[in-house]
Amino acid sequence: MTQNGRYIPEPIKRQIRQRCGFGCVICGLPLYEYEHMREWSIVKEHNPDEMTILCPTHHAEKTRGLLPIAEVLTANSKPHNLRFGMSEAFPLRYSGDSCLVNFGSNRFMHDFARDAVISALTIRGYPVIRIKKQDGSLLLSLRIFDKEGKLLLDVDENELIFSVDSWDVELVGKRLTIRSGLRAILAQVEFVAPSAIIINRGTFAYDGFQVQVAPDHILLEKYNIRMEKTSARMNGGGGFRFD
Repeated sequence: MTQNGRYIPEPIKRQIRQRCGFGCVICGLPLYEYEHMREWSIVKEHNPDEMTILCPTHHAEKTRGLLPIAEVLTANSKPHNLRFGMSEAFPLRYSGDSCLVNFGSNRFMHDFARDAVISALTIRGYPVIRIKKQDGSLLLSLRIFDKEGKLLLDVDENELIFSVDSWDVELVGKRLTIRSGLRAILAQVEFVAPSAIIINRGTFAYDGFQVQVAPDHILLEKYNIRMEKTSARMNGGGGFRFD
C-alpha cells in the first residue's frame, strides 16, 4: 500500500513494535526509530513487513553503511527482546537534592537533606517505590503489575526493564505506555529528568495488597478506599504507606 509522505500511520507503527518486541531488534533498547530495511528513497511506502525498529546507534550505523543489511534482516527475523522475553535494560538519569512523585492527582515531594533513602510508596512494610541519593545521583526503584499479578515494568536503581508479553509497549519522549489492547492502558509512566516521575496509571502490589493508580485518584482495592488530590512534602519519614 502506497503512503503519502514519510509519516508512518500509528497502526503500522504498532504492528512493527509488536513484531519487533518493542525495542531495537539488534540490542533490545526501548529507545528506537522506525526504519525501512530497504531505504525509503527506494520503496516509497510503509510496508510493516519490510520495516523494523533500531536504536539510534544501530540506525545511524545502517544509514552510514557501517551495519550490513544482512545483519539487520537476521535480527529482524529473531528480535533481541522476543528471544529473551524482556527488554534490554535502559538507564534512567536522575539527580538532584529533591524528588517529586505524582500518583495520578496525588503528589509526594521529598528533600534529601536529611534522609538519603525514601520510600514514596510502601505496602505492608515493603518499599514498592524507593528513591535513593548516592554519589550525586538519584536511584529510582519501582515495580508495576497488571491486575492478575504479572510484572509489567521493573525499574531497579534506574535500570528500566519491561515484559514483552503485553499487547503493546511504547516509549515516546519520556512517557512509557503499556497497553493490553486498543485504547486499553495498563500502565503509563513519565520519567522526567532530573528528579520527577509521573505515574498516570498502574498497579502496585505486594503480599496480596494492591494499589491502583488512575489519572485522578488512587484506589485501595481491598478496602475500596479512593484518594484524590493528596499532597505531601517530607523532609524525613516516608511517603504514602498502605498496610
